[in-house]
Amino acid sequence: MRRALVVAALFALAAAPAASARAKYDVQTLAKVPPPGQPALALVAPDRTIYEGTFTNASGSANGPSKVFAFSPTGQLLRTYTISGQDPNADNGVQVAAYDSRGRLYLLDQHPARVLRLDPRTGSQTTYATFKDVPPCSPPSGVGNECSATTSDNPPEPDYAAWGTDGSLYVTDYTQGLIWRVPPNGGQAHVWFTDPALDGLQFGPAGIQLMPDRQTLLFTTSAGPATDPTSATTGEIYKLPIRPNGNPGTLTKVWESGPAEAPDGIALAESGNMYVALVGPNVNAIAVVSPAGKEIARIRHDSGDPPFDEPASVWFDNDRLIVANDAYFSGDASHFAIFDVFADEPGAPIFVPSHDQPQMTKYALRVRPRHVRAGHRTRIRVTVLGNGFRRPHRRVKIGRLTRRTNKHGVATFRMRLRHGRVAVRLLGVERRTLAKAYIRAR
Repeated sequence: MRRALVVAALFALAAAPAASARAKYDVQTLAKVPPPGQPALALVAPDRTIYEGTFTNASGSANGPSKVFAFSPTGQLLRTYTISGQDPNADNGVQVAAYDSRGRLYLLDQHPARVLRLDPRTGSQTTYATFKDVPPCSPPSGVGNECSATTSDNPPEPDYAAWGTDGSLYVTDYTQGLIWRVPPNGGQAHVWFTDPALDGLQFGPAGIQLMPDRQTLLFTTSAGPATDPTSATTGEIYKLPIRPNGNPGTLTKVWESGPAEAPDGIALAESGNMYVALVGPNVNAIAVVSPAGKEIARIRHDSGDPPFDEPASVWFDNDRLIVANDAYFSGDASHFAIFDVFADEPGAPIFVPSHDQPQMTKYALRVRPRHVRAGHRTRIRVTVLGNGFRRPHRRVKIGRLTRRTNKHGVATFRMRLRHGRVAVRLLGVERRTLAKAYIRAR
């Protein structure tokens, strides 16, 4: 009898809602962000430490060096890092945009435009990559060219970032209307994708994430295209494949916001739902969008203390969202905060490449044609690939002839070959062969 009562009691407890259960989309203030404030992107590391950088202000006034704050999962301030090497007379800001397998943080800086790598254990800071001011494309196209498909010439503003599987870092440029690719191990960033659809005059691509298929980038634009009056002020969510050769695929629109809603940061749930921060005037919400591109809900927090005031970013921490309150236009210091928003579903894993071993470039040669007529003068094109990307300025040798690849990674030969198999070699330092292919002459 006693056992039956215990079992009945356990069933009753299981059926009853937990007293501490939160309502779906419940919003709580997790922490206040100290000066200089303007928090724009709150990143959650694998150990659940929350890293928050201070960003720029609407007045454009100089605000001293940026800072990065480390918070515990419950909102306690653990450590403060002051950023070095910034322009003291500029409106400075950093976004803590990514982390690597060693726990190092990758910060997108504004002045100068760079990726700064911060080791949170030691506080050491090193420049990982740099960005440049590129001109508008003429005509307005520029995939693979160092230009932006925009109608105005703006300075660079690196905004959000996502890792690719080969160790590349894809970075959105909010003002130049493009996506950069930082090569594995860092260095000079190059324009990877630009398109008039990303041109919102001064409001371009923002939040970005690599999808679970590890072949597609998901990103937002805050406005555009500027040349289309019907959608010049609406923002979008786009999908953009990374093709096997490393080039961008076809841009596909997933969802479109209302006018002046300005989608910013984005987070992807395990279910495929997308959580999008809306920072446009008088919006202040998080849109929940289904995998099919239908809006499911809007999360608001108008009467809170503080309320949503430009909630700029979203990042999953288990089944909750960590949201940064930027308060960009109001500049109200009491609104500089981080929120805990209960999503009631887990986030999709964030892909991070392995940095445990030095990344070695794997080269391959694509030769066209592979079979030629012996004794006939033939045009031969050799494309050099490294980690799937075309590699310019590499030395290719066929027989006694050596050519360098052009900016597209292609070397062209016009030559006669004798009967048999002829080696095509990619040469490295000290004429060492890095890759080899063959042509057959018959």
